[in-house]
Amino acid sequence: MMKLRILVFAIIVSAMAGTLVILNGCGGTGGGGSKGPTPPTIGKAFGVVGIPLNGSSSLTFSLSNSNTGTTLTGVGFTDSLPAGLVVSTPSGLTGSCGGGTITGAAGSGSVSLSGASLGASASCSFSVSVTGTTAGVKNNTTSVVASNEGGNGSTASASITVAGASGKIVHVVVIFQENRSTDNLFQDPVLISRGADIAQSGTDSTGHTIPLKKVRLAVDYDLGHAHGAFNKMCDLNSAGQCKMDGANLITVHCEPGALDCPAPDLMFGYVDTADVQPYFALAEQYTFADRMFQTNQGPSFPAHQFIISGTSAPSAGSNLFASENPFATGTPNAGCDAFPGTTVKLIDPAGSEDSNPTIFPCFEHQTLTDLLEEKGNTWRYYTPSSPAIWTAPEAIQHICGPNVPPPNATACVGADWTNNVILNQTQILSDISSNQLKDVNWVIPNGQSSDHAGTNDGTGPAWVASVVNAIGNSPYWANTAIFITWDDWGGWYDHVPPPQVLVNCAQWGCGYVYGFRVPLIVVSPYAKAQHISHAQHDFGSILKFIETTFSLPSLGTADVAADDLSDCFDFNQTPLVFKTIAAPFDAQYFLNDRTPPLDPDDD
Repeated sequence: MMKLRILVFAIIVSAMAGTLVILNGCGGTGGGGSKGPTPPTIGKAFGVVGIPLNGSSSLTFSLSNSNTGTTLTGVGFTDSLPAGLVVSTPSGLTGSCGGGTITGAAGSGSVSLSGASLGASASCSFSVSVTGTTAGVKNNTTSVVASNEGGNGSTASASITVAGASGKIVHVVVIFQENRSTDNLFQDPVLISRGADIAQSGTDSTGHTIPLKKVRLAVDYDLGHAHGAFNKMCDLNSAGQCKMDGANLITVHCEPGALDCPAPDLMFGYVDTADVQPYFALAEQYTFADRMFQTNQGPSFPAHQFIISGTSAPSAGSNLFASENPFATGTPNAGCDAFPGTTVKLIDPAGSEDSNPTIFPCFEHQTLTDLLEEKGNTWRYYTPSSPAIWTAPEAIQHICGPNVPPPNATACVGADWTNNVILNQTQILSDISSNQLKDVNWVIPNGQSSDHAGTNDGTGPAWVASVVNAIGNSPYWANTAIFITWDDWGGWYDHVPPPQVLVNCAQWGCGYVYGFRVPLIVVSPYAKAQHISHAQHDFGSILKFIETTFSLPSLGTADVAADDLSDCFDFNQTPLVFKTIAAPFDAQYFLNDRTPPLDPDDD
């Protein structure tokens, strides 16, 4: 009987810089034909799941020789560690394998084995310590394992998630306001002095420079912001780059009795700084991002789909996106309980809205809420009304749980809907005060507080401040991240072109990704103070931050290409002390307001 030789080689991984590490590994099987010995095989797997900051776990490499009568010599492989993992100091190297050389120098980014011998039917494994230094999902595949006799065998793969929140963030609040570009809303001299990229003028389709003129937050007109308006303002050149000189071609909708409309160049406007001081106070104290882009190139209905699932596709695997607000001959006009005959346009990877028939606005695919529930995390979506184009879960059939099959449903009655969709946006305030805040929360305003042109009454900044103040003055402040952003650009001029429009169509989202800039403010005790983020972000970045924070798998949509907003945080800093944001209206104003909520836009 042959003696089986088994050695152990473990890799200890410790997570640093506020990170939580989770790794799932897999190994392949060796090749080999009918002639000659079979190559060796290799596998790798993480030993301990969910370690704390600076904790440890083990990554095990296992090698085997399946040949019953042949010793394999010269066995070796190299594992180049993913960025953010390095061999620890000390390396913790232990074990041996058939006289082979194991290399894993402290501080290096690779581990290798060379010159080992594996006896017939023998296997071995061996060990080294590594340290996690940056956050994110890190995918890693070894080289093939090879031998002199059997040639090249298999590779082994593993993925590791280093959680950027490092266990310090346990609540996320996404405040989703309406229809503002970065140039339009944030003419803040303090931010500009810190390097924020904000323009005071723009270019129109005739090549003239148009100074941005001051307007009030509440105006008596609205600007087109459908996909067609995106195309006009973009003015795509042959290289796939927006020239950003077509804003003047966007349609203006004057409200009945309007005093300020019609007028020339209304889209070249910036909001009076006196109207948005709470926004400025937040952006100046915490992190303001000047390269946050709307993921999609259209209005509110698809944008709200993107903020919960990273897509507005009608079904899983589709390369089409719902691209506009739904059209209906009756009410309601959105969701799985929309009026029969309601339709929404689909856009294809070529950017065409005419090559596919319209569909009923009820979709079925995975959302972030599903990933949260599978992991045991909680969520709520606070919204003023239903049915409404801003109420994203209503258009996801398994969340809505329609009372009869669409398109004849008249209500959402599913458990996910009744338990998690709150048809009163102000309940977020009472939930905070009664210690009922969920792990992940989406907060949607009513029309009056939305910042939407032609609809809002100027209370949006105070509404946002009331939510932030409620969190900031509660125990939740210590472990919450708040993201304040806007669902689309609203037709307002912005000078920064989107990073991709009909370019690299092998990439997910071609034809509808990305849209124009929208503002983003990141508020947390661990947000970088007085910081301007110049990194590219989009709605997928918020989704990825949540995935990373709660150790969730990827949705496989907008989150894949997005960053995780880690440049906006410093989890090693002394937590910031909250300072109440001054605003003309407080939480009690909104809790006691009995004015019927205005419906969202439907243009």
